[in-house]
Amino acid sequence: MDLRIHNTMTGRKENFRARDGEVGIYVCGITPYDTTHLGHAFTYVFFDVVVRYFRSQGFNVKYVQNLTDVDDDILKKAAESGKGWREVVKENTKRFLEDMRWLNNIPPDVYPRATDHMNDIVRIAKGLLAKGYGYEKGGNVYFSLNSNQSYGKLSKLTKKEMLPIANQRGNNPEDPNKRDPLDFVLWQAKKPGEPSWKSPWGEGRPGWHIECTAMSTKYLGEIIDIHGGGGDLVFPHHESSIAQSECYTGKPFVRYWMHTGMVRYNGEKMSKSLGNLVFIRDVQNVLSSNEVRLHLLTHHYRSQWEFTGWEMEKVKAMSGLFKAAWQAQSNIGESFDYSGQEQAFFAAMDDDFDTPRAIEEILKLAEAIKQSRNGDLSGAKAFLNRAFNILGLVMEYE
Repeated sequence: MDLRIHNTMTGRKENFRARDGEVGIYVCGITPYDTTHLGHAFTYVFFDVVVRYFRSQGFNVKYVQNLTDVDDDILKKAAESGKGWREVVKENTKRFLEDMRWLNNIPPDVYPRATDHMNDIVRIAKGLLAKGYGYEKGGNVYFSLNSNQSYGKLSKLTKKEMLPIANQRGNNPEDPNKRDPLDFVLWQAKKPGEPSWKSPWGEGRPGWHIECTAMSTKYLGEIIDIHGGGGDLVFPHHESSIAQSECYTGKPFVRYWMHTGMVRYNGEKMSKSLGNLVFIRDVQNVLSSNEVRLHLLTHHYRSQWEFTGWEMEKVKAMSGLFKAAWQAQSNIGESFDYSGQEQAFFAAMDDDFDTPRAIEEILKLAEAIKQSRNGDLSGAKAFLNRAFNILGLVMEYE
């Protein structure tokens, strides 16, 4: 396997080297208060392909995707809807998992919930305090940025650049308990009407970043092979996850960082806060899951792209061509030569999971199969089936 992966940390493609044939993958999951939109689908369909590809190459993959099931946005949604926060979590998680099944995504091997890991979270927060990387005030525990000189190595942002971004994503620079406006919360004291758990610092709930450190290291160990998510998580979430994880363990946290590009709509990043969302559920009656996957995977995972519509004619034409290839009849004679497309497909996948190029190659093969008038098509169809499995596509005959 000659796989090269673009590592966000280094900003370049690097040869992937597995450890003893094992690959641990952690992908940041949803905060279930408004799902499932196109941005979600783009990220999770792509990482589903990553998992499938590693397994197709003989690697033993452990895929962990978390659920952030307690968060400010969930509590806000619950207050607005008049529902309990657990009910909001249950409804939206159910909808998300149904959408993932419809998209033909393989379920993660482990799907941990933040609220099930309070002991792990408290243990890590206590460890950071004991090592001098944090401080407690008023029942709140903070990570001290001044204690970690390498903070910023993933995002490459200066502190001046960090602050407005952090403020947009939940940071409170006016918190009087903080020593530095960018210090982030490991544990926050209980507020009236909010859910809480016991801790050495009083009742409260965890900060966002420490949840993922606790869950990822519990199931994948202190050094994770691949950690991924949407590009908007690079800062502050993943930057902060690195800081607290490496300060706690004294080891490199992640070997390869992977991030998907942002999907834009009406000139803006598609996001819940902007309200410019396109939901997967709204298209399920007009497109098949294959057609939606093809639409998504014809964009490179690192690209930022503008959603202008579902390109129905294009994806339906692709789907129709594949159906025609499956329906083509083999004849006695020489085997159909598909070696060129097979080599090109795997070369594309090995080049930082270039799914647009990989799809181009199997479309060429499908067209050649469709046009074939004689010969044995069994080998070509077998490879096409393998490629479909890697891309998470389903064979359709009608």
